[in-house]
Amino acid sequence: MDVFYTDLDHTLIYSYKHDIGKEKRSVEIYNGREVSFITEKTYRLLLEVKKRMCIVPVTTRTMEQYGRIDLGIGKITYALVCNGGVLLKDGQEDPAWYEQSLQLVRESRDEMERAVWLLEQEKSRIFEVRYIKQLFVFTKCRFPQDAVRYLKHALHPSKTDVFSNGEKVYVVPKNLNKGMAAARFQQAVGVEKSAAAGDSAFDVPMLEQADLAMAPAGYGQINTWSGASASVYEMSGKHVFSEELLEFLLDNF
Repeated sequence: MDVFYTDLDHTLIYSYKHDIGKEKRSVEIYNGREVSFITEKTYRLLLEVKKRMCIVPVTTRTMEQYGRIDLGIGKITYALVCNGGVLLKDGQEDPAWYEQSLQLVRESRDEMERAVWLLEQEKSRIFEVRYIKQLFVFTKCRFPQDAVRYLKHALHPSKTDVFSNGEKVYVVPKNLNKGMAAARFQQAVGVEKSAAAGDSAFDVPMLEQADLAMAPAGYGQINTWSGASASVYEMSGKHVFSEELLEFLLDNF
């Protein structure tokens, strides 16, 4: 089986705040409002990709947040949510996968609990601190870069990674990343070839382990994880990233 691992937000789908042109369709409704979209071209390309390979969304979204997404391309059998800590099959959580994830992050648990305490004291915090399924910590801060710098100094770097995305701040165990999740999935399901796409530091481990990977222009700026891999191709940035990456995937995989 050939697999296409893909991030969702800012890779395939875009919030209402992002200008992706007028030819688009809604893929997420929240509180009665259309909040996320894909371009019509992305939709058509996804239909073609789905004919050739298994599409596996890999996202930091929770199960509830992922459940709001409907790409409109029919059944998606597998998804890796909570940064790969939870495997969904036909929309249902795989309990054995989750238990294994908890075991993988066990050595980081003390530091994760310390991260919760530190963020609860953070004066620039503007959202509650959430410890998502005992897998990773999330909140929002008025000054996220300052919070990230402080947490990186305060927490043991061998046990945790700290990221920000806009005002969102994440603390993630070292053993919980999208690359490790993809590797686990490949062993569990039996994958012959894999492609991957993503736009942020969360996606780097997944991109680096794929046979073919697509990243946005400026990938070197987000890849602080390791040296750039020859298998990761930067798109031009001249068009919507989702469209560029899917066309590249269909032409080269």
